[in-house]
Amino acid sequence: MTLTSPARAAAVSGRPAARRPNRMRAWATRAPLLPALLFMIVVTQLPFVATLVISFLNWNALYPDRRHFAGFANYGEVLSDPELRSSVWTTILLTVTVVLVSLLLGLLLALLLDRRFRGRAAVRTMLIAPFLLVPVAAALMWKHLLFNPEYGLFNGILHAIGGDGAVQPDWISEMPLMAVEAALIWQWTPFMMLILLAGLQSRDSQLLEAARMDGASDWQIFVHITLPHLRRYLELGVLLGSIYIVQNFDAVFTITSGGLGTANLPYTIYQTFYQAHENGLASAAGVIVVIGSIILATFALRVVSSLFREEVSR
Repeated sequence: MTLTSPARAAAVSGRPAARRPNRMRAWATRAPLLPALLFMIVVTQLPFVATLVISFLNWNALYPDRRHFAGFANYGEVLSDPELRSSVWTTILLTVTVVLVSLLLGLLLALLLDRRFRGRAAVRTMLIAPFLLVPVAAALMWKHLLFNPEYGLFNGILHAIGGDGAVQPDWISEMPLMAVEAALIWQWTPFMMLILLAGLQSRDSQLLEAARMDGASDWQIFVHITLPHLRRYLELGVLLGSIYIVQNFDAVFTITSGGLGTANLPYTIYQTFYQAHENGLASAAGVIVVIGSIILATFALRVVSSLFREEVSR
């Protein structure tokens, strides 16, 4: 049997000729995405590569002539400098506190909104509102409208309850880290609530009905059915919340300006770069933050993909 030239070429290469049109069709489908891909590379990847290169230089912007290659010295200084280590500890403490408290409050609110009651849509809209505010605007509101010792709402409530002899604390000066945490918890609780509410509404209603018919109480249903079902959603909330809180700058800058032991790693990077003009040291600290965020994002993507697989398999 004689083979035509395209068929002979396909037989020699070991690949069917039908695959070639499929490949051309696939490339034609992906072609419209190429401009967006190039834009993302230019905007995100090239600056990161430049930051990575600068992190290996001993470069103070005030003395550009003394710039030289420093190897991993900047990374060693980031990990050994007491102020930078303190900012790393503050970042961890701030992230853990905000994520865990907002996750717990978000779970309670999600359980509330999972029930039917009059005005549920209005309540849900009001609860989501803090997450929709601009972060700087939210921090300014907490700093001036709530925490201000002279005309803030908190001290106004204390004065209304206790009269002229009521204690009027200066919230930001006396409990600075807690003030930053409160503002972030208020803003991130709706985010956790939305994730967990989506998980609650994806439960198998037949399984819940069968458990109630068997005499299970609400607490038993929550512990043995709802909580295991929400495990992936809780993990997703922790991971996504951690990614954002680790990089938070607005609340610390606006409420305390990094003072009184509230300087986290992003604020310390800002100080190192814009005030000390240590470009190499600030870049090394920034690379460490990016690497930590990438590790968290990798776990978050795995959780999201496992959630999609579970939904598809149902």
